[in-house]
Amino acid sequence: MTDPLPSRDAFWMAEALKLAGQGRNTTTPNPNVGCVIVKDDVQVGAGYHQRAGGAHAEVHALHQAGPAALGATAYVTLEPCSHQGKTPPCADALIAAGVARVVCAMVDPNPQVAGRGLAALRAAGITTEQDVLVAAAEQLNIGFLKRMRTGRPRLIVKLAASLDGATAMASGESQWITGPEARADVQRWRAQSCAILTGVDTVIADDPALTVRLPDCTRQPVRLVLDSHGRIPLDSQLLRKPGTTVVLHGERLSAERISALQQAGYRTVGLPLVDQRIDLSALLDWAGQEQLNQIWVEAGATLAGAFIGSGLADEVILYQAPLFLGAQTRPMLANSLPSLADAIQFSVLDMRTIGQDVRLRLQPIHD
Repeated sequence: MTDPLPSRDAFWMAEALKLAGQGRNTTTPNPNVGCVIVKDDVQVGAGYHQRAGGAHAEVHALHQAGPAALGATAYVTLEPCSHQGKTPPCADALIAAGVARVVCAMVDPNPQVAGRGLAALRAAGITTEQDVLVAAAEQLNIGFLKRMRTGRPRLIVKLAASLDGATAMASGESQWITGPEARADVQRWRAQSCAILTGVDTVIADDPALTVRLPDCTRQPVRLVLDSHGRIPLDSQLLRKPGTTVVLHGERLSAERISALQQAGYRTVGLPLVDQRIDLSALLDWAGQEQLNQIWVEAGATLAGAFIGSGLADEVILYQAPLFLGAQTRPMLANSLPSLADAIQFSVLDMRTIGQDVRLRLQPIHD
């Protein structure tokens, strides 16, 4: 006896979601999308969106299916696009191929799509279904979806600390608190992000590279440095690495200093200041306009604490190493809280060991 239709839809959508995940590191600012074309319960075509500006998942799958797409069902992890962008509309390609049915995991909240793709398919006589494995589809594109719905990217703050909550010795010595497996895990999170953000004090103190060092990496996230007063060194390691480094400075920074930063190789962007620091809300608005879906924050206690304390962090990822550093140390966050009642609370999304360290994925609880 064959499985009922809903379970088969879920099975094939799960296959499409697996395909979509292969584009996690390369599709930005576009979403991750996978497509499987099925005829008589046999896969005849499959594909995923590989990079922005390239063919979409549906096009790859239709190319592989060829004439077998006629009368078939297409499973797509996100509503097929209906507008002309860098590539033609995928809804038109499905119509032209003669598919009989399209099942999508979820409607695309992009205002340029937002139901229009499904409407075009139905107008052409194609049966459509939606909301199949929608929760998994949401997680796959959580940053893209947040930007489409709010105009701002998803922001993840990364922390690494000892069992007693220290990030470094009082002298600043911190390499390495966590083990090699945790550091490799950080590389994977960096690769999935559109931008890596830090503060100028971290650049001055550590001269970090802030790059993705994975053998199959084909894209470097944009590096963002919050630098209210333009103090970043003109010879930092950031300038010697592939990719773009953006210095986000105060709007009133002198033209001479801006020119010096630009001549050194930085891109510069002026943002408003609040109490002599970059306005973090304005920063996120700008990042949304830049089509950044997800920002990975690796910063010191002050900046990390500012994002978390202001309620702007969507998630905190904490790597906790099995060691104690004692009393003469630096804390994870610089926030001063008047009482226990003011504690910043989190729900635990996931907890697992990474090598000898524990990784906690935490979601801030907002009142």
